[in-house]
Amino acid sequence: MEKNEHLLSTRRFLPMFVTQFFGALNDNVYKQALLLVITYGWIHQQAASVSTLNNLAALLFILPYFIFSATAGQIADKYERAKLVRIIKIFEIVIMLIGAAGFLLGQLWLLLLALFLMGTHSTFFGPIKYAILPEILKPNELMSGNALFQSGTSVAILLGMILGGAVISTSQGNLLWISLTVIILAVLGYFSSRFVLKQTVTSAALKIDWNFFRTSYQTLKYAKSLPMVFLILLGNSWYWFYGATYLTQIPQMTQQNLHASENVVSLLLTLFSVGIGVGSLLCRRIGGSEVNLKMVPMGAIGLTVFAFYLAASLAFVPQQNGVMLGLNDIFSQGLSYYHVMLAVTLLGISGGFYIVPLYAMMQAFSPRSHRARVVAANNILNAVFMVSSALFSIVILSIFKIDIKILFSITAILSAIFTTWLLFRLKPMLAAQQHQTLED
Repeated sequence: MEKNEHLLSTRRFLPMFVTQFFGALNDNVYKQALLLVITYGWIHQQAASVSTLNNLAALLFILPYFIFSATAGQIADKYERAKLVRIIKIFEIVIMLIGAAGFLLGQLWLLLLALFLMGTHSTFFGPIKYAILPEILKPNELMSGNALFQSGTSVAILLGMILGGAVISTSQGNLLWISLTVIILAVLGYFSSRFVLKQTVTSAALKIDWNFFRTSYQTLKYAKSLPMVFLILLGNSWYWFYGATYLTQIPQMTQQNLHASENVVSLLLTLFSVGIGVGSLLCRRIGGSEVNLKMVPMGAIGLTVFAFYLAASLAFVPQQNGVMLGLNDIFSQGLSYYHVMLAVTLLGISGGFYIVPLYAMMQAFSPRSHRARVVAANNILNAVFMVSSALFSIVILSIFKIDIKILFSITAILSAIFTTWLLFRLKPMLAAQQHQTLED
């Protein structure tokens, strides 16, 4: 019997892991490159402000999750999923050719179109990848597989941001190199998808409803008819609300509270991503191979305690009298900066503890015939919670003009309330489910 530690050496798991890795990597290379060319004005047809364009870009990437998630879930349940993965990866190559044309021709509308299409690509890929995992993994491998997926995604996001920034900065305005980079990554993703094993079709008779308003409603309604699964989806979506609230504020926090440069933003994002990866792998080691809630309370406590720790650390950062600190400077400025870095890392680790078991439970307890549609419902809820996070932050920071430390503290309190309610409701349901499984 194969051991969990050797999942990355199995034909069942490795091709799907690598395909997912290249997809997440390319997403973030492209998004980071687009952000930089907009911010530094290397695309000259910019009729709107940098802030407006950046927010428009964020909206265009998340919009497909609202529009297409329900349809994507139906398609993933109806058709053979390995073939779908390859079709989607061919679509990614076409998208990157459009993005490359945008870079080389200096056409912002082409770049934004490619970004919307990348969001669409991710929307259709999501239900497939999380529906495939329970098919290619044994029940006692779900926790390990999800931990590896989550940590791999965190590393891909981090490397994507670094690679996108590095290619743009070293090419000194020559956008041919970033164009080649995203195309090559898309081709590598397609190549790895060729090795994904053929999957069993679970709902061949399903008739796809192309009315996305109706299907989105029906998909959420179906998920709600599964009380335990729906609670798990709400728990997943809270993580995206929480994470979006913190990650979105890191650049502003770095500038206004730490009085530091863009390089320090990259450092903090790196620490957060590394933290998630470490938390995911530790969750796999400490929590065991069986699908369980053991690590979720620990993660939930960390998401509250370390948020207060971060807010308190920011309160002790000294004023710099208009001087912006570089990456080297912050390591010689006293313990307050180290406390901020440690708090961000611990938040990432707590996030890994919290999210990995919930994703494993979502896959384990979703009906096999509707598994991709449950993942689609999860994506819709994630998008709703992320947009709510943006609106929540705008109200706190821009309308009420409240300090960012207070935003972090309010989010910590909300997290404590929500996760306490979630665990109080979820534990008896999980116990009943496990008891039923033993009886069967």
